[in-house]
Amino acid sequence: MATQTQTESQEQAIKTGKDMQFDIPKTCKAGVVVNEGAFVWQIQLHSSRELWLFKDGEKGVKGPDFHVEVQDVPVPEPGMFPSFSPQSSSSLTPLSFPSSLFTFHSNLPSGPNDLLIRLRATGLCMSDIHYMLNDWAVPPMSSFSVQCPGHEGAGIVVKVGANVTGWKVGDRAGVKPIWDVCYNCELCWEGRENYCSKAVLTGLMSTGTYQQYITSPARYTSPIPEGVNDYVAGPIMCSASTMHRALIDSRLKASQFVIFPGGGGGVGIQGVQLAKAMGMRPIVIDSGDAKRKLSLEMGAEEFVDFVAKRRKMYLNMMEIDYPSTKLQLIPPPSKTPDTATEIKRICNGIGAHGVIVTAYQAYKDAISLIGDRIGGVIVCVGLPPKEHVNLGADPSHFAFKNLHIMGSLVGTMGDTAASLEYARRGLLKQICEVRGLSRFEESVQQLRRGEVPGRIVIDFDME
Repeated sequence: MATQTQTESQEQAIKTGKDMQFDIPKTCKAGVVVNEGAFVWQIQLHSSRELWLFKDGEKGVKGPDFHVEVQDVPVPEPGMFPSFSPQSSSSLTPLSFPSSLFTFHSNLPSGPNDLLIRLRATGLCMSDIHYMLNDWAVPPMSSFSVQCPGHEGAGIVVKVGANVTGWKVGDRAGVKPIWDVCYNCELCWEGRENYCSKAVLTGLMSTGTYQQYITSPARYTSPIPEGVNDYVAGPIMCSASTMHRALIDSRLKASQFVIFPGGGGGVGIQGVQLAKAMGMRPIVIDSGDAKRKLSLEMGAEEFVDFVAKRRKMYLNMMEIDYPSTKLQLIPPPSKTPDTATEIKRICNGIGAHGVIVTAYQAYKDAISLIGDRIGGVIVCVGLPPKEHVNLGADPSHFAFKNLHIMGSLVGTMGDTAASLEYARRGLLKQICEVRGLSRFEESVQQLRRGEVPGRIVIDFDME
């Protein structure tokens, strides 16, 4: 790990334009997943024990939960990455590929087109949790020999491949959810490379940003401009660029109402800032004082606490039916028609123009937030566990209200650059709590439980 003096001297060299020298260690710190989740299907509930069916057909109780350990791991050489075999099909998507279509290369020569990046910061994203739980319809990390998730990295280039142009040692660089694409398909040519069927997913198919030193293809690495610190740049690589793409795809306009269920979290709060910067009117649905405070500070016009709404409605009901009863139990948090009524009231008595769903739990209520608005749009961003959620509605909603439902994946290179420019102009602010390596596991588990307002960023230079 670099000393404070070394880091300061390197930062000074960047400012003065001097050549930089880096001592690249043999090992580095990394958050390594232990007890990666088994991909299971629940088949029945028997007494107090949940019975599960594993992929190999074996029945049993669900295995131990994952955790993250900070370990010393080898510093990679450029070129150590998984790649598609020639039999890869162009019809595959990141949510449908079988692991048999991939080959893995662990001893490739140093890649002449790659960069070696020393990360200072990595954001923690809920997608990391899904990769570690292995509850999405993708092969497990271990099938790609990956032990470190993460895809929100910001750091500095410490080595460049022989064929690399446009990058030099000392440049600041960011690593995104997609590690590389083919650049040889219609989608890549059109600037929609986030849907490239041969995309390599960072933290699943290649070593992720939970590792301090990682390689990255120069052509798909994002330069970080001056004026944007690493704590801001890291989360932009995924959360902000994803929200930028969703807002662009939605075709919502300035002055229109856009709802962010779960908008106090790390992805939604970036959408709030971007929507505000684009002239839209963002409204957040979430719970808790910390998320309320953050949402309003970041530009939300209103914050609707769905837990408070549920509690108030339930207490009022019990007071009417059982006035002498002292309540001890409150039903679990759940969005209710009362939340939709409040959103309708806020949105000029009509309903939202758009809903950006980043938390899959909100899909069941998303359509109700449109209210009586004609031509509303729901953008699906958050991915549920496999076979967990189906988004459906009475076809009359689509016909009579001209309702649109669409999907949006992660951001492109262009979305990342645009989001970094918003940050450089001061329109995307720091929304993270910065922690050191000693709190890696604690932070991951807090994120898993949904207890994190905004983002947590791990600084590799902090204990």
